[in-house]
Amino acid sequence: MEQGQIFSAGRAGPGVLTAEALARRLAGSVPGRRAAPGEQFPADASAVPRGDHELNPELYEPMRRLRHAAVLLPLIERRGGLQVILTRRSQHLADHKGQIAFPGGRIDPGDPAPRDAALREAEEEIALRRDRVEVLGELDTYVTRTGYQIHPFVGLVRPPVTLVPEPLEVDEIFEVPLTFLLEPGSRQTHSREWQGMTRRFYVYPYRDYYIWGATAGILNNLTELLVEG
Repeated sequence: MEQGQIFSAGRAGPGVLTAEALARRLAGSVPGRRAAPGEQFPADASAVPRGDHELNPELYEPMRRLRHAAVLLPLIERRGGLQVILTRRSQHLADHKGQIAFPGGRIDPGDPAPRDAALREAEEEIALRRDRVEVLGELDTYVTRTGYQIHPFVGLVRPPVTLVPEPLEVDEIFEVPLTFLLEPGSRQTHSREWQGMTRRFYVYPYRDYYIWGATAGILNNLTELLVEG
């Protein structure tokens, strides 16, 4: 396979993105700038290109201090190709109830690194043991309007695994084909009124799932890397 080619007619079938090709692409990527713990947003929004401000520059607040979180983008290879494992957040949660998300959360003081936090959260939320995950690489961090800097890690899940939602945090675990996310037209831009302003955001509508917000923004980073990298 030539360098830069991400599709293969291997065991997953013709025109399917393979785990080996994905790993090569991620290994060659260099994530964008990150702020150190407790650092304020850089004065120039272009220094942090990924975030809610990507489509809404007015949401960028350079004087706000960042809190750090980490998420895992778990990928599992099925007969039809790679699938992205996602969750629907519990309706019992105070924030973002019912929204589509990756396993993840705040980085705790006991976490040696953001990567460890992402793996710990995946184990707590969906019972995905870290010894079944090969971390392939890290995407650009994503800054939210609420002051979080999210560190996203892409991990390949080694079957067999039995995923179980933690009921206080997760209502449902489901999978989305990576090929769907890469299709032209799968990514849409929607808008809604928020505090008297029109806020724009990426959306990946899939079946009955409305994938938007930071989750869609991080998926956009992944798809751009695969399509344009």
